[in-house]
Amino acid sequence: MSESVFHERQRLELCAVHALNNLLQKPEFSQQRAEEICRGLAPNSMINPHRSLLGTGNYDVNVIMAALQTMDYAAVWWDKRRSLESLVPSEIFGFILNIPSPVSLGFLSLPITRKHWIAVRQIDGVYYNLDSKLKAPIKLGGTKELKEFLHGCMSRGSCEILLVVGRDVEDARLWIRTEEQAAT
Repeated sequence: MSESVFHERQRLELCAVHALNNLLQKPEFSQQRAEEICRGLAPNSMINPHRSLLGTGNYDVNVIMAALQTMDYAAVWWDKRRSLESLVPSEIFGFILNIPSPVSLGFLSLPITRKHWIAVRQIDGVYYNLDSKLKAPIKLGGTKELKEFLHGCMSRGSCEILLVVGRDVEDARLWIRTEEQAAT
């Protein structure tokens, strides 16, 4: 693993915050900033629908998308019916995935899963799984290994993939090959 890879570890239910920071490779977002985004998304709500009732995090996709917008990025939902071969990884800043994650109490694993946000990003030409529940980032490799990882996540069940791209890339749809481009 590259010594220059930033990796925040899981705390409370702050996986969305950790995924954002791991994607950005710096501690840009805090629980306080995520809470401010939540209040902005639902200013008149007594109970905020974008986070845990307990105030421990568990932020939804709207918080992630709003946070990325403050950094001039856009989150594009990946249509899982499409082939991963139509992705243009060189135009994609990174990926945020919402995956099932086992629940445990100490050493006891429970037979249930919860949704968990993770980041995947290329750093120094290598893609890394920057999951905050890992002790350290896992080196995936190149584009082929990235697509294998994404395919594996999708094949294991309920998984959502957000492509994180610059606004210009989103506007021009540079993150995806058209059918005409794929045929050539």
